[in-house]
Amino acid sequence: MFTPAVMDVALTAFVTMFVIIDPLGLLPIFIGLTQGAPISHKRKMALKGVLIGGATLLFFAFFGDRFLSLLGVNIASFRIAGGAMLFLTALEMVFEKRTQRRESQAEKMKDEISHDGGFDDISVFPISIPLISGPGAIASIMLLMSSNRDNPVHMATVLVVLGAVLLIVYVLFLLAPKLEKLVGPTFTQIVTRVLGVILGALAVQYIIDGIKLSFLS
Repeated sequence: MFTPAVMDVALTAFVTMFVIIDPLGLLPIFIGLTQGAPISHKRKMALKGVLIGGATLLFFAFFGDRFLSLLGVNIASFRIAGGAMLFLTALEMVFEKRTQRRESQAEKMKDEISHDGGFDDISVFPISIPLISGPGAIASIMLLMSSNRDNPVHMATVLVVLGAVLLIVYVLFLLAPKLEKLVGPTFTQIVTRVLGVILGALAVQYIIDGIKLSFLS
């Protein structure tokens, strides 16, 4: 079961989804959006946000190719476009623009949410969409599934890895009150930049694979 090929798929999928979803980068945003709320509310938002975000990614994992075919877009073009998108995301991470943009968007979204006297329900918007299942994550899961669609075991491996990354997000959200004081901005910046370099390399590989597939098809 755990053949070298499966391990290679699992490693590629984990690095891609972990970097693009960026659980460590989401943690301070979640803390800011739930500041002042009771623990029960934070746990509820964490669970709902991860479940809805995961369901969105699963939808595109299984039906993304059909959606592209309806638009007349082939998978080679999507790999090139997806790789370019991920490369731009990697540049943002390396030069520390992505975290700033996410925090700015989250704060703006929070201001736009209506208040009804209770605590805001941020699970759907913005936690699940677009912070967990944003364009980059959707493109990544579609690319990973399309790259392994001829092998059911590899596709299952990608889905298991996606579940593992979402579980990491959920656990970090649950530990947010305790981690708030431990995870400083310096640590987050270092991790984000290192992961950005890795994502950039993966993005270039997606573009190269897309160009090769275009010539072969």
